[in-house]
Amino acid sequence: MIAVVQRVSEAVVRVEGEIVGQIGLGMLVLLGVAQQDSDQDIDWLVRKLVGLRIFSDAAGKMNNALPDIDGEALIISQFTLLASTKKGMRPSFVEAAPPAQAIPLYEAFVRQFEAALGRPVATGRFGADMKVSLCNDGPVTIVIDTQQKR
Repeated sequence: MIAVVQRVSEAVVRVEGEIVGQIGLGMLVLLGVAQQDSDQDIDWLVRKLVGLRIFSDAAGKMNNALPDIDGEALIISQFTLLASTKKGMRPSFVEAAPPAQAIPLYEAFVRQFEAALGRPVATGRFGADMKVSLCNDGPVTIVIDTQQKR
């Protein structure tokens, strides 16, 4: 799994003009599911994200995690994070999990994230043409790849 994590002051996702997910202060997670991903990737990534200290403390240092600030999360599926641009000019998505594999892993990720956070999270709509708007706070943007554990 590849996650692009952005600290946001607000974020919203729309499908066909309708708001399907919206948060205030918190974390926007763009999540790409690869063919080789498993429940172990979900476990590792959820622990990493919920505990990720990217929010400022009273001294302005990034020492707080999402639960510490009572923050919200918006999780959006995004297979394009698995794009390979090694050959030619057209990205290849052969490493991305097909929907039959990706949907259950994405849904399990969301459920586990909610359980670890102790509250519901907002989501997009898997496979839909989504319009995501956000106000990146900082800006803080981090890429996490479960295959590289970085």
